[in-house]
Amino acid sequence: MKRQRWTAAGSLVALAIAFSVGLYTGVSEWGGSRAAAQSDLFGTGTQPGSINMGQFWQAWNVLDEHFVQVHASTTLPTDEEKIYGAIAGLTASYGDPYTVFLPPEDAQIFNDDISGSFGGVGMDLAQKEGRVTVVAPLKGSPAEAAGVRSGDVVLAVNGTSTESMSVDQAVKIIRGPKGTTVALTMSRAGVAQPFVVKIVRDTITIPVINAYARGDGVFVIELYSFSQNSAELFRGALRQFFLSGQTKMILDLRGNPGGYLDAAVDMASYFLPVGDVVVTEDYKGKASNIAHRSLGYNVFANKQLSMAILVDQGSASASEILAGALQQHGVGKLVGQRTFGKGSVQQLVDLGNGAELKITVARWLTPNGTSISDGGLTPDFTATTTAKDVAAGKDPQKDAALSWLATQ
Repeated sequence: MKRQRWTAAGSLVALAIAFSVGLYTGVSEWGGSRAAAQSDLFGTGTQPGSINMGQFWQAWNVLDEHFVQVHASTTLPTDEEKIYGAIAGLTASYGDPYTVFLPPEDAQIFNDDISGSFGGVGMDLAQKEGRVTVVAPLKGSPAEAAGVRSGDVVLAVNGTSTESMSVDQAVKIIRGPKGTTVALTMSRAGVAQPFVVKIVRDTITIPVINAYARGDGVFVIELYSFSQNSAELFRGALRQFFLSGQTKMILDLRGNPGGYLDAAVDMASYFLPVGDVVVTEDYKGKASNIAHRSLGYNVFANKQLSMAILVDQGSASASEILAGALQQHGVGKLVGQRTFGKGSVQQLVDLGNGAELKITVARWLTPNGTSISDGGLTPDFTATTTAKDVAAGKDPQKDAALSWLATQ
């Protein structure tokens, strides 16, 4: 049985679902002892003895015997399609936007997106309050260039309403060949009427990091995603910081919707002693909790460091894991807006014949036991940077961080 896990809104949306529209939100294989330790999470294909399937088979037979095609263009479902429809309905009954059934075609798209390049618009989507919502546009992506913002709600794609769509379904019609155009009908807080954004799809390249020393004694690391190589790039940025001789840092996680869990743990380890909890996977009694702990690089143990961590509603998943660990262990202060609140763990289960089930199996808890899904992280200092500020070359959130750092 194939098992994978990732951090989500998948939202993430999760992993390749978000990757389909341009942003990888993190996945890793489970193997060896980890897979064995979690084997109790999944049963086999045997029917539970306490379940009476009489109604299901009655409905199956009635439809088989009496359904009449009214439109000549429609075709009757195959037995396999009926089963897939039943599984999809069962999955939907749990009411979790990140627990979905992937029939073979959708599962293939999902897995292709993990391993290959694709045409997309470069934004991460999640279900929030029952609506398909933008977690963040990718830095330098067509979506960002078109003016898409964190928190925008996708009302329709090419005129098709998303009201009853899952994120997976919305992604499927947003993605497409490079050079083609997709029209998104959006709503935005503070904007009275819905508006349409037309975006030309492109091959998405995911940026990771940008680091530089300011002229005022503050070093800035802008982290855009938690990719496979982000931890190594982060180590290089920290080396630049040390060589600069500065002691004050801004870690900018705004608009970063997450990625590999291992990358977040690795990065936190540069600031924390060995064994400190970074994040806990809470299975709520259905399996043993897993605490992910610092590897103990702790390179600042004997060095002065003052750090402000910039966050906003586009900071999600692995960003919240890293920010929460550094905040709650007293390493840095959060500056900006409340984060997205994308704190569940999904696992991918192979059901055979190409079909897969993506199921929420746990939630992320910060070191003090707070569930990230319950409203995200609260900043120590609240500040807002608007699109009007950006157009004017202003950044009140960064200014707030600099003001605090000036007192340290």
